Amino acid sequence: MQGNLRDVSLTQVLNIINLSRKTGTLVLYEAKKTGQMEKVNAEQERERIEAGAERAHIVFKEGKLVHARIGEQDGNLVTVLNKSGKLTDGQAKIIRERTKNVNDKAIALKLIGANYVTQKDIINSIQQYTMDIVYNMSSWKQEPFRFQDNVMPTVERIMVPIDLKNVIIELSRREEMLTELNNFLPDLDRPLKFPPDLKQKFQGVHLSVEEWRVVSYVDPKNTIRQIAKASNMSDVEIRRVVYGLVQAGLVQVVEPAAGSALQNSSGRRARPRPKSSNVQADVVNRLISKIKSM
Repeated sequence: MQGNLRDVSLTQVLNIINLSRKTGTLVLYEAKKTGQMEKVNAEQERERIEAGAERAHIVFKEGKLVHARIGEQDGNLVTVLNKSGKLTDGQAKIIRERTKNVNDKAIALKLIGANYVTQKDIINSIQQYTMDIVYNMSSWKQEPFRFQDNVMPTVERIMVPIDLKNVIIELSRREEMLTELNNFLPDLDRPLKFPPDLKQKFQGVHLSVEEWRVVSYVDPKNTIRQIAKASNMSDVEIRRVVYGLVQAGLVQVVEPAAGSALQNSSGRRARPRPKSSNVQADVVNRLISKIKSM
C-alpha cells in the first residue's frame, strides 16, 4: 500500500489499516517538488511530488496503533514520562545518565520498583505520547507514504495497543477544525492589533502562556507569520491561538500596510521581539499603559 496524502487522507489510510487488521509500519516522507507537471484528470494538472527524506513512522499490530515517531525524535520511555509530567527535567537527566544502553522495559521495572511511577502511569503516558504524534499529523496534506508489511521498529520500545477507531474519530475532528482555521485565517502575512475598547475587553481575562506570548507581539509591524516564528509555533498552533483571541474580542486581524513587515539592516525580515523577557509582565505593563492613556 502506497500513495500520497494529496489523494487520500491520513484518516482514510488509518481506516484501511484498522479494517484490514494490518501489522507493519506506515512510513511518511517529505513532499519533494519536482518542477514537473502531471495530469489529475482530463482538464487539470498539478506539480508532481516525489518522496523525499523519511518524515514519520507509525507502527501497527493487528490493526492497532502501537508506536509512532516523527523525524529523529527518540521517543524513549524517559522522554515520554518527562513529557507527560511524571518525571521532572532533573529526574529525567539523572535517569538517562544512569540507564545508558538499558532498554525501556528494564527502565520501567527500575522506575516502578523505585516508586517513581506506577505501571498505569507508564501505560497512560505511552498511549498519550503516541496519539499526540498522530494527531500532530492532522495538517499533513501532501506527504507520500508507503506501508511496509510486518516491519517493526528495531529499537525495543514498550508498545501499548491503542484502538484505531477512537484515534480516527479524533483525527477527523482535528482535520475539520484545521479546515475551519484555514478558512478563518488563510493569510498569515497579516498583522494583529488591539481593539479600541481595550480596557473593557481585557478586564478579568485569564490567558494561557501561549496566548500571552502572542499578545506580547501584537503590533501593526508584526505579521502573524513573524509572531509564530518568534513564539516557536507551527502554522496550526498560531491559527488556533489567534482564532481564540479574535473570538474573545481581544485582538483584531488587519490588512498589512505596504512595507510594514519588520526588516533588519540587510533588508530581510527581522524576528520580532517583546520588550521584556518576562512575557506576561511585559504584556500587563503595556496594557496598563494603553488603558491609562485612553
